[in-house]
Amino acid sequence: MLLSRPPNNALTRQVYRELTDAAAEVSGRSDITAVILFGGHEIFSVGDDVPELQTLTPDEAGAAAQVRHDAIEAVAAIPKPTVAAVTGYALGAGLTLALAADWRVSGDNVKVGATEILAGLIPGGGGMARLARTVGVSRAKELVFSGRFVDAKEAVALGLVDELVAPDHVFDGAMRWAQRFVDAPTEALAAAKAVIDGSFQLGDTDRSTRVADEQRRYVEVFAAGQVDSPAR
Repeated sequence: MLLSRPPNNALTRQVYRELTDAAAEVSGRSDITAVILFGGHEIFSVGDDVPELQTLTPDEAGAAAQVRHDAIEAVAAIPKPTVAAVTGYALGAGLTLALAADWRVSGDNVKVGATEILAGLIPGGGGMARLARTVGVSRAKELVFSGRFVDAKEAVALGLVDELVAPDHVFDGAMRWAQRFVDAPTEALAAAKAVIDGSFQLGDTDRSTRVADEQRRYVEVFAAGQVDSPAR
């Protein structure tokens, strides 16, 4: 999945709709086993297109927020391993989009940040929840309240990025990650991803529900007939 809106991949309502459509397509294709989300070799995304936001009425802004939410949730719900190949900058909604992937590979010169506060806004599209889930509540508040840029080293320490590579090798690093799943059992991966992600959505008070969901999906995967020996 390629973000292609030069020069900085600012996210408009149209881009979000295209992301939703692309997520639906890759989700339904049996020939795709893993997905790379890539913004090109210069910039992953600087976030929402502020000039477009400035043209919206409050009602239109509410509708636009729903379009953004739907797109990010569609990416997060892809039932296959996903990796964001992050180059240059991942700011605001661009960071939220990267956090919707299962894994993030970035260049060692990357800058990321929940920068919406600098435009007088707050993260949307589930951005604050994803950030808090990744770095913890206190650190998420610090990042959101300040809107500061985080460099590559700190991004790894916080868990915002999982692997650093040379700036010119970001896509190759993401490809290496994705290739691990070429021959993996697709139904089992989809079930595992759904259970893990669902455990965060349900919350700590719903442990019995999480366990029941895990049990149900285990039986479904077993019934699908993909059981194999791990020693091959």
